[in-house]
Formats: sequence, C-alpha cells, structure tokens
Amino acid sequence: MSRASGVLLHPTSLPGPWGQGDLGPEARRFAAWLGSARQRVWQVLPLTPVDDSGSPYNSPSAFAGSAGLVSLDDLVEQGWLRADDPELAALAAICAERPADRIDHRLIKERREPLVRKAARALLDARGTGRFPSEAFAAFLQAESAWLPDWTRFHALGRERGAPWWSWPAQAAPDPALVAEEEAVQFLFDAQWRRLRAVAAEHGVQIVGDLPIFVSANSAAVWSSPELFLLGEDGLPAVVAGVPPDAFSPTGQMWGMPLYDWARNEADGFAWWCARLSALLRRVDLVRVDHFRGFEAAWHIPADAEDARAGSWVPGPGRVLFDALQRALGGGPLPLIAEDLGVITPAVDALRDAFCLPGMRILQFAFGGEPNHAYLPHTYPERCVVYPGTHDNDTVFGWWAHIGAEERQRVASYLGREVGDPAWDLWRLASESRAELAVVAAQDLLSLGEEARFNVPGMADGNWAWRAAPGALDDHLAGRLAEVTARAHRDGHCA
Repeated sequence: MSRASGVLLHPTSLPGPWGQGDLGPEARRFAAWLGSARQRVWQVLPLTPVDDSGSPYNSPSAFAGSAGLVSLDDLVEQGWLRADDPELAALAAICAERPADRIDHRLIKERREPLVRKAARALLDARGTGRFPSEAFAAFLQAESAWLPDWTRFHALGRERGAPWWSWPAQAAPDPALVAEEEAVQFLFDAQWRRLRAVAAEHGVQIVGDLPIFVSANSAAVWSSPELFLLGEDGLPAVVAGVPPDAFSPTGQMWGMPLYDWARNEADGFAWWCARLSALLRRVDLVRVDHFRGFEAAWHIPADAEDARAGSWVPGPGRVLFDALQRALGGGPLPLIAEDLGVITPAVDALRDAFCLPGMRILQFAFGGEPNHAYLPHTYPERCVVYPGTHDNDTVFGWWAHIGAEERQRVASYLGREVGDPAWDLWRLASESRAELAVVAAQDLLSLGEEARFNVPGMADGNWAWRAAPGALDDHLAGRLAEVTARAHRDGHCA
C-alpha cells in the first residue's frame, strides 16, 4: 500500500428515486466524484443479499450479489424494463412520498426486487434473438460455477417454500424457471458492477470490499455444505457466534450465526474459503476481513443460552487458513485488511503480522485518557488503516454530542486548539497520521449527527437505513476533501 485516502459509503446510501442507492448512475457519479476529490479508495460493505432487517452481515449467501443493488435505471436504459411499466411508476410514486434519507427495507423486498426479477425474465425471454448476450452469459456461468448452482437452487427453493431450509423435504427439487431467473439476476448484477468498477478505475479509484467471517444459518452455504459447520442433529447450530461483554453491550452480543467446523474445513484444504475469497477479489481490489480475531479464537455461545455471557473462546484455524488462501491466490501478499477491533490478544496481533496485514485504528476510541492509547495517531505504525469512525460507530458529531467535557478537552489538547468541526478535525488528524490508508465515512464528511448513524451493534432494528441527500456530495465538498488530501500527501494508490 502507498499513502492514500478514501471514503466509506455503501451503495445503498447513495441518493436516487427508487428507495435505496444502487449500482447505477448515482454510483458512477460518486466514483467520478471521488476521483475529483483526489480520493483513491471507495470502501463498501458486503454486496451480498441482506436479511429482513437490511443487514449485509447476516446474508443468505457468501457469494451472490444483492438484487436490491441492481439499478432499475440501467435496466430501463438497456430495454430489460419498460420505462412505462406500471409497477415502476407505482414504486416511484411510493418513494416520492417517503423520506429521501431513509431506506424502507420491506419496500425494497416487496416492490423493488420484483422489478429486477421481471427484467431477468425479459433477459431470458430474449434467448435466441440478437438481443441476448449469449457469450457473456455463458462466460459468467462458467466463471462463477463454484457457487452459483448452489445459490440459485437454494434461492429458488426458498421462494417456493418460504420456510428455512431445515424444514424442507430432504429431496426437495427447485423450479428450473426460478433457478434460471436467479442466474439472470446475478448476471445483471455482475454486468452492472463491472461497469461501475470500470468507471472507478478510470478515475483512479480502487474498491475495498468486505468479507464477513460468518454467514446466516439459513444460507446456501449451510444448506449445501452442512459438514463445514458445527450443527446439531436437527441441522440447527449447536453453538452460535458472538462476542463477550464490551463497550457496546454489558451482556455481550449474540449474533446467532453458526460457527465453523475448522477441522473439516482444513481436511479439504479450505476449499470453500478459497473459493469465497477468490470470487470476492474478482469484484474488488482489497478486502476488509470482518472480525479477524475470530480466526485466532472465536466466542462460542451455546445456542440455547440467554445471552453471550455463557460463551467461551475456542481456537480458530490460525495461519493454516491464511497459508491456504495465499496459495490459492498464487503465493503473493494477501490483499486483506484485518478488522482487528475488540478483544485483541498477542496471538491475534501475531497472526495479523505474520501475513503483513494492516490492522485498523478508530479515532473515536482514542481519547479515553491513556497518553499512549493505541488509537492515538502518534502511536500508529505505517501498516494500518485509520478511520474517525466506521459503520458500527456513531457519526463523529453524534459521538461528540455524547462524550463528556474531560474527553472533549483531551481532543482539544491533542489538536493544540479548540475543536471547531469535530468531524473534520478528526478527519484531518486521520489524514495527517502515518497510517498508509485513511478512510472517512461519508456521514462525517457531511458533518451529520447521530440521525445518520448506519448501525448500532447488538440492536436488531433501525439499522442500515441512512441515505445521503441528493446533491449533498457536491463540488464544494470535493474541493474541501481534495485540499485536506493534498496537505496530507495522500495522493497515492492502494495496491
């Protein structure tokens, strides 16, 4: 990595007329905007399908693209949707009456995604004509053959039967038409993502993706490969993932996702993990590995426990997994960022450092009173990524509103002056640090308060819903960001 900076903004948070942001015109405009602001990185959250609460970290697929991210504008442009489609007009009318800065996840599932599936059927209906992209479609099916058949069958069965997979008959067979439809949805997602990534590359912007360590119990991976997970005889998780009590929750967090049978994964050379990372790196340039410490040891909670306090640390695969990933990618440096937050031990640090992975530093955590706190900028190694706050934190303005006078004074003392705009003051600290990469959340560029917070860990509802206002990311803001970037000498590329 060379010295660079970037912005954290999930595509769903972009403006637009269809209920949430997507991979279409606004995303391409944002990629160009980043280039004009001298940014070299666009960091996103997982691009996979979300759960009913909108979370991309409890996905039914570790590989598939979210249908909700497929651009309706692009589908109309390409002729797969009619501009005068009454369902499209109805969606536009509903969205026009809703707050432009919030996502209604139920609306996306019930109104928007069916339009994407209608476009997928139109694409399939064009087979045998000159409009059907037969070569590109065949190449996509071949390139993604390691995961696509399992996902499309799982998704089709889920649409037919509704209930979780463990209630399905053992030999349940999906409707071939629904399987083909989901193949087409994934093809459309892939084509739009490639177009967006090409625009980003034209403007010198690389994309940092996100790899959640866990998947949903009701997912294609657990359904198709149950032997890779610690399940009971009923097919349900015997233990579930989470974290012990911490600053976010006095009882810890009980996420509910199944944990891995690492011995079984190792027995087949971590093939599923190698396929997963390889597929993600066909989409992005770098990958933030979520909950990195879980690969050294994870918090195993009995599935019937009341809360996460009943859990215990159980060793993970350690370096043998990352050795396998490195071999699968050709033996070079792993293009990973380790999300090494939380309860971090010397063993976690050693695993990260063994593969020269940059860790993360969060400025909001730095001013608790320790003069050499590991998140204060003067303590940073070059090999790290610094954030004023991430998607799991409050916005900087929201954080500032809730901290006490003593902590505020520590910030001012560190700056050597009074705090004017806390969001930009922390961003300047981050930018001017030794960290190779500095990343700021879009909400903090806009100096927004806690109303713009994206996620509260441990809270099931109300997350993943913030959107930027139309026109908020304007030329003035780009110029201001470019000025800070130039002063901090962050014009390099992360590669």
